[in-house]
Amino acid sequence: MKQTIKIFATLALASLAFVSCEKQFDPQGSTVTERQAADAPGAYDNFVNAITSSLCGQFTYNPDDTTPWDFGYPSFMLQRDVMGQDIVCNSSGSEWYTSWYACGVGLGPTYAVCQVPWTYYYGWILSCNTVISMAGPEPDDQKIVGAGIAYAMRAFFYMDLARMFAPETYAKNPEAETVPIVDENTTPISSTNNPRATNKDMWAFILSDLDKAEEYLEGYERADIYTPDQSVVYGLKARAYLVMEDWANAKLYAEKAMEGYEMMSEDEYLSHTNGFNTPTSSWMFGCTYKSSDPNITLNDGDSSWGSQMIVEVSPSRMGYSANYVGPKCIDAHLYSTIPETDFRRKLWIDPALDELETEEEIIEALKAYTDDPEGVFQTGYIVSEHEAVGYIPLKFRPKDGEHADLYHAFTVAVPFMRVEEMKLIQAEAAGMLNQADGIALLTAFAKTRDANYVYGKHTDAYYNTSTGTFRNEIWWQRRVEFWGEGLATFDIKRLNKGIIRSYPGSNHPEDYQWNSETVPQWMHLCIVQTETNYNKACTNNPTPVAPVGQDPEFTNWTDNSGSVE
Repeated sequence: MKQTIKIFATLALASLAFVSCEKQFDPQGSTVTERQAADAPGAYDNFVNAITSSLCGQFTYNPDDTTPWDFGYPSFMLQRDVMGQDIVCNSSGSEWYTSWYACGVGLGPTYAVCQVPWTYYYGWILSCNTVISMAGPEPDDQKIVGAGIAYAMRAFFYMDLARMFAPETYAKNPEAETVPIVDENTTPISSTNNPRATNKDMWAFILSDLDKAEEYLEGYERADIYTPDQSVVYGLKARAYLVMEDWANAKLYAEKAMEGYEMMSEDEYLSHTNGFNTPTSSWMFGCTYKSSDPNITLNDGDSSWGSQMIVEVSPSRMGYSANYVGPKCIDAHLYSTIPETDFRRKLWIDPALDELETEEEIIEALKAYTDDPEGVFQTGYIVSEHEAVGYIPLKFRPKDGEHADLYHAFTVAVPFMRVEEMKLIQAEAAGMLNQADGIALLTAFAKTRDANYVYGKHTDAYYNTSTGTFRNEIWWQRRVEFWGEGLATFDIKRLNKGIIRSYPGSNHPEDYQWNSETVPQWMHLCIVQTETNYNKACTNNPTPVAPVGQDPEFTNWTDNSGSVE
C-alpha cells in the first residue's frame, strides 16, 4: 500500500486530531496561526496537554483503521528493538512487526510503513511548534512552563529522528544527514526547499531547545511522570552528549538527572502484579494507557502495547502475544550470557523447563515465574510457533496482576526513561575519561543486579571487540536492563555494532537468521517518497535490501562460550 500524504498536510491533520478543534489550517503550513489557536477558550493549555497526551492510546497513523502497531510512542520502541538481535519474532509473517524485524519491503520510501514515523513524529513536532509560537520568544508566567515542555518534547522527538535516519552517528560523521528541521518559523514556501540537517546542525538545534527547556522548567513540579520536568531535560542532555561523545557533559547531566530517583529493586523488577506496568521511584518519564483510549476500547484492545508485550491474560487469552502469534522472546544467546545469580534472568522463562517430562511438571515450574502458569503454558505450546515456554518474556506484567479482564490488564504505564539509564551513561562517560572510574561505577551498578558480578565476565556476549571490554560491558548491561525499552538500535548504531542471529542453538526463525559485522542497512530508515517529491532539497537513504537465505552459524564468540546448544 502506498501513502500519498505530504508531510505538512499530515502535520496539520495530526494537530487537528490531537486537540479536537474544528479550525481550518493551511494544509502546507508548519504551524497554526496564533489567532487561530487563541480563538478557543483555554487553547494554550489544551495544546500543551496534547503534546504528551497524544504519546499513546490513539490511532494516530490511521484513525479509521485499527492497525495493531498504531498505538503511539511505545510502538516505535518495539520497531527499533526488533531490528536488532535481542528480540525474537517467532511468527514468520503475522507478528505485525515483520517489516522492521525482517527488513520488509515496507521500509522502502514508496510504502505506508515508511510513512509511519513521518506521520507520528512530525505531528508531535507540530504540536510543539504551535505551543512555542503561541508562547512567543519571551513567554510570560502563564506560558513559560508550557513552552518549556514544548521545547523539551521537540528535542525528544528530534533526537529519535536523528538517530533513526542518520546513516552515521554524530561522533563518526558530524556532516551526515539526519532529517529536515521543521520549527515554528518554517513556512509553506521554505518547506519545499528544506534539506536534511547535518548531525552537527541537528544536535546543536536539539541542545538549544534543551537549554530553553532547562531554563523554563526551573522550579516546575509536575503531577506525575507523564510530563517532562527539569530532571527529564537533564536526562535528554545526558543522552545527547553520549551520542556526541562529549564525555564530561554526558557525565555531568547524567548525575544531575539522577538526583531524587532510586534504582528499581529486585522486588519491584520481578513483581507479578506491578512489574514494569506502574511507575516506580526509578522511572523518570513515560506514558500510560487509559481505559477510555481507542487503543484499548477498539479491536478488543489488540492494537496496544499490552497486546504485543503482555503474555499473562487468561482465560480470555486475548492479545497478539498471548493468543494469536505468540510472544516476542529474548534472544537465546543473550539469555545464555545472563548468570543465574543475576535476578534479571528471571524476567524470561528458563528453557530448561521445556526439558521436563510432563505438562503438569512444566506448569508447576511456571508458578515460580507467573500467577498464570496454565495460561503461559498454553501460549508457549499451543499459540507460539516454537512450541516451548523457554525464553518467553515476563518483564511487562498486566495491570494489577489482572489476568482475565484485558481491558484493565492492558491499561499499563510504559517507561521512556529510567534512572538506571543515567547510571550507565554516568559510568560509560566516566570510563571514557578515566577507565578505572568507569569500571568502579559499572561494577557498583552491576552488583545491584548480581551480587557476584565480576568486571569483564561478559566477553562472550558479543564477537565485536572494537569498542573494547569496558564499553562492551556497558553495552551488555544496557541490553539486559533495557530489553524492550527502545534503546537497542540506537546503541547498535552508536557503538558501530552488527547483529548475530545465526549461531548454534539460535531461536530466531531460519528465514531471518542473518549475521552482520556492521550496522545493518535497514537501521537507517528511508524518508517517505512523498516528502522528497515535495521537498526538492531533501535527499534519501538507500532502500534497504533484505539478506537472502540463512547465514552460516557464527561460533567465534570472544571466549567461545556463546553456544546455547
